[in-house]
Amino acid sequence: MQQQSTSAETLTGAEILSRCLKDEGVEYIFGYPGGAVLHIYDALFRQDAVKHILVRHEQGASHAADGYARATGRPGVLLVTSGPGATNAVTGIATAYMDSIPMVVITGQVNTWAIGSDAFQEVDAIGITRPCVKHNFLVKDVKDLAETIKKAFYLACSGRPGPVVVDVPKDVTANRTVYHYPDSVKIRSYNPVSKGHNGQIRRAVQLLLEAKKPMIYSGGGVVLDNAAELLTEFTKMLGFPITNTLMGLGAFPASDKQFLGMLGMHGTYEANMAMHDCDVLLAIGARFDDRVVGNVAEFCPYATKIHIDIDPASISKSVQVDVPIVGSVSSVLTDMVALVKEQGANTDKDAVAKWWQEIEGWRSQDCLRFDRESKIIKPQAVIQAMHKITKGDAFVTSDVGQHQMWAAQYYGFNKPRRWINSGGLGTMGFGLPAAIGVQLAYPDETVCCVTGEASIMMCIQELSTCLQYGLPINVVSLNNRYMGMVRQWQEFFYEGRYAMSYMDALPDFVALANSFGHVGIRVESPADVDAALKEAIADTKRLYFIDFVTDQSENVFPMIEQGKGHHEMHLPAHMTAERDLA
Repeated sequence: MQQQSTSAETLTGAEILSRCLKDEGVEYIFGYPGGAVLHIYDALFRQDAVKHILVRHEQGASHAADGYARATGRPGVLLVTSGPGATNAVTGIATAYMDSIPMVVITGQVNTWAIGSDAFQEVDAIGITRPCVKHNFLVKDVKDLAETIKKAFYLACSGRPGPVVVDVPKDVTANRTVYHYPDSVKIRSYNPVSKGHNGQIRRAVQLLLEAKKPMIYSGGGVVLDNAAELLTEFTKMLGFPITNTLMGLGAFPASDKQFLGMLGMHGTYEANMAMHDCDVLLAIGARFDDRVVGNVAEFCPYATKIHIDIDPASISKSVQVDVPIVGSVSSVLTDMVALVKEQGANTDKDAVAKWWQEIEGWRSQDCLRFDRESKIIKPQAVIQAMHKITKGDAFVTSDVGQHQMWAAQYYGFNKPRRWINSGGLGTMGFGLPAAIGVQLAYPDETVCCVTGEASIMMCIQELSTCLQYGLPINVVSLNNRYMGMVRQWQEFFYEGRYAMSYMDALPDFVALANSFGHVGIRVESPADVDAALKEAIADTKRLYFIDFVTDQSENVFPMIEQGKGHHEMHLPAHMTAERDLA
C-alpha cells in the first residue's frame, strides 16, 4: 500500500472517504448511488483520481470489483447505498469471501441517530454480512473514518485475503474533521504469520525426496500469493506430477507434461487416480473442499499429507494432515526451493519413473475425448476453438454450471489470474460483471465470458454497463436450453426427472444483445464456430454476444458422485466401453 503524508485540511466525511481511496491508489470503484451515499457520490464527482463505474445492479458491482481483484491482485472496491443496496451486494460479498478475494465494500447507512429505528432503507449491514466477510466496521464518528478505511484495506489484503465491509452512516459523511490518512496501521489481535516453521519445512522436503508415488496438489492460494513461478520451479526441480484445483488453474502451465489436469468432481481420470494412489501428498494453498475431497475416508488413503496454508484454521479442518506448515505460499516455497537446491533433488528416480509409467497409462485413456464429428455443436469444441483463436492467452471469466467445467477442462491455462470464476459459492450471474472488472483493468487484452443461457440471465442488465464504458467483451454462450448441470444431476441421480431444469421461454439473445447496442450472433452449425469466434475476437471495439446452440444431451465427464472416492468416477462412454471389452 502507498505511503501517504499527513494533511491539516478539514474535510467532510465524504471528502475524506474520496481522499482515502485516492491515497490508497484505488483505480476504479464500482457502485450504484442512493440516498445514504449521495454525499460520497458528490465528493467523487468533484475529483478525477478515482474512476467510478456505474453498474445496473449492486450484485454486478460486487462481481465487477471481484473480477478486477482476481485479475490484478489488487483489492476491488465497491460503493452501495443502505438497505437494498447493501443486501443486493451480499451475494457478491459471499462469493469473494468463499474464494479469499480482497475487496473493500463501502455501504451507506442511515443517520447514526436513526440506527435501530427501522428508518427508511435501514438494514443491519454489519449483522447481515458478518458470516461472509473477513471483518466489518460501523463508523460512528467522522474522526475514525480515515483510520478505519486504512484498516479495511490492510485486513482485505494481508494474511488470507477477503472482503471487508465499512458501513458509513449518512451524517458521518456530512460531518467534518481534519484529514489524516495513516501510513500504516496495527491491529493488536491480528498478526498473520507469513514465515513457515523451518523444522516442518525440512521434514516436508525430506518426505518428498523419499516418496515413491509423490503428488503435488495446488490451489487458489498459489495464485493469490503470486507464487506460480515458484511453484513451477519447485515442481520442475523434483519432476513430480502436479494437479490444480478449479481455483488454482494457471498456477502451473497446463501445456506442461507434468500437469495432470484439474482434480476433483470433474477432474481428469489421471489426476484423480494419481491422487488416490499417491504415497506423499503436498497440498499448497488449497483448502480440501468437498468437491475435491469427496469421501474423506477414501481421500488419498495411502498418503502422508503435507499442507501449506496461510490460514491455520484451514489446516486439518476437513482432512487430517501429517505435516502442517502455516505460512504464505511464496515464503514457504522459497524456503523449499532453497532447501532442495542445497541438498540436491535426490529423489527415488527409479520409483518415480515407475510411478510416471502408471500415470501415463491412465492418461492414455483420454478421459476428455468427445465426438468431434458431431453435426450438433459440442460445447467442448467451442472452448477448444476459443483456446486456439486466442492462443490460450485470453482472460476467461465464467458463470457456473457445465460451461464452467468445460472451460476449466478444455481451455488449458498457462498463466495465473487468467481464469476468473466463482469456485466456492458457485454464483450464477458472476461471469459478465466479473468480465467488466477484468476488461477495465486490462483494456487491451482479450476477455471472454463463458456462460450458459440460464446463468447469463442472472445479471444480463450489465450489458448496459458494457455499452456505457465501451467494453469489448466476448460473451460465449453455450446454449443447451437447460440448466445444464442441474439436468445432468437429474439424469444421473433422479431417474431423468428434469424438474424445472428446462429453460422455457428464452429470449432471442441476438436481438437482445442488439437492443443493448452490441453485436449478437447465433451459431447453429459446427462449421461456423471458428468464423464467429474469429470475428468477435478480432473486433476490439464492440461487445459480441455469440449464442452457440449446443448439444442438449452432452454431460461433463469424468464426474465423481458426492460422497465417493477419487477412484469411483462416472466415466465417458468410450472408457466404459473399453473397460467392458477388457
